[in-house]
Amino acid sequence: MVGSVRDKMEKAKSGNGTYIVLAEKQTRRRDPLDHLHYYTGGWNITNKHYYASVAFSSFPFLATALAWFVLLGVLILCACCCCKHNNMSYAYPPLAYILILIFLVLFTTTAIVGCGIMYDGEARFLETVYEAAKYIVNQAKKVSDGLTNVYLYLYSAKSVSLDQQFLPPEIITQIDTVTSQLNASKDLPYNTSASILDSLPKVLNPVNLALILITATMLLVAFIGFCKPFCLMADTCIAVDEWVQNPMAGSAIKSLLPCVDSEFGKNVTDASKLVTNGIDTLLNHHVSLIANANNLPPEAKPLYYNQSGPLVPIICDPYMVEQTKQCGEGAVALGNAIQEWNKYVCQVSGAGICSTTGRLTPDLYKQMSAAVNVSYALYSYGPFLASLVDCSMIRDTLKDMHQHHCPGLRKQSQRVYIGLLIATVSVIFCLFFWVFYGRERRHRKYNKTTSKVETPPSKE
Repeated sequence: MVGSVRDKMEKAKSGNGTYIVLAEKQTRRRDPLDHLHYYTGGWNITNKHYYASVAFSSFPFLATALAWFVLLGVLILCACCCCKHNNMSYAYPPLAYILILIFLVLFTTTAIVGCGIMYDGEARFLETVYEAAKYIVNQAKKVSDGLTNVYLYLYSAKSVSLDQQFLPPEIITQIDTVTSQLNASKDLPYNTSASILDSLPKVLNPVNLALILITATMLLVAFIGFCKPFCLMADTCIAVDEWVQNPMAGSAIKSLLPCVDSEFGKNVTDASKLVTNGIDTLLNHHVSLIANANNLPPEAKPLYYNQSGPLVPIICDPYMVEQTKQCGEGAVALGNAIQEWNKYVCQVSGAGICSTTGRLTPDLYKQMSAAVNVSYALYSYGPFLASLVDCSMIRDTLKDMHQHHCPGLRKQSQRVYIGLLIATVSVIFCLFFWVFYGRERRHRKYNKTTSKVETPPSKE
């Protein structure tokens, strides 16, 4: 049973049985692991074929870079051969030489500016990626912490007692069943999201290294490293937006923040209500039959402890209050019970008998307060559990991510792309003009050497 619950949470199957492929059009790319067939699985960061298709999308840039390297090598080789065999006395016009210098300085400056834009955008891009990932992990941690707290409160409910009166056996059995399920699955959302955060450096660090090495190599190669995270982030934002439109359908995005299986969530919710009502019933019976009793004889210890004074209010059903918005006469809201009951505590003698007016001994008040804390905590987690079952919490989380994190990812991705494009084009033209500039320098050096040889030394 525990294993099946865990499997359900991992698969995150939806209640309506439908499954949507997220970012289907955007992720339709050639898959090198599947004989270059088109990948059709949509956005799925747990699928190796998805990563392979994203990486392979960089192939056109790699081919362009290699072609450029070959072409540049051929041009340099031709220039060297021409310089070697042609007459070195030929020179560019002075205006052409000046223009070459101007363009060389201009494109060198542009390349530096482009690199600055690229590096700044790259740093901001990585920062935005980690912020978005940490936001998801923190939200997943809240889910895990909430489930952990529900588990702890349910477990502690087993020890709730009032003068050795415990919850009924059927409720204890229900608690054991649900806590075993919770114990197997409560850490799953956080562990899943944390593992994704831990895997980010494996994707982003090579990109960072590729961009750093750009200045020593050809900038077109940087597209190979940049295209992968750019596609990943773009796909993720599109997938998030599509899932928000249809949150109840099954999809790969639930590997980030899996919704609680509806059956499992209903079991936990029902158990929480059952325990809350069971504790409240136990408290109300004790208040009605013992604390508020006026005809108990002194021989009825420990039920008799000289209780007297105004009657202690019972706890009104918190789930009924949600509908009626008020408690009846002689009742108190669950959240105010501890404060209200403190008014009915008496002072006791060494024998444990009330020596002042009151209907609750300090020890009994302490036990009742502990029981109320457990009951109120489980009741308070009701909306949290409901939000997990209907995926509203996950939907709000991803909607917030799409609204506040995706724009930053797009902006910084474009910034890196623009800087990379400027630097790439500038370096290409720099190298182009360096060829002509170098030829002109060799020509001037040749003419200077020739003039020294041809000029005879002066005779005195």
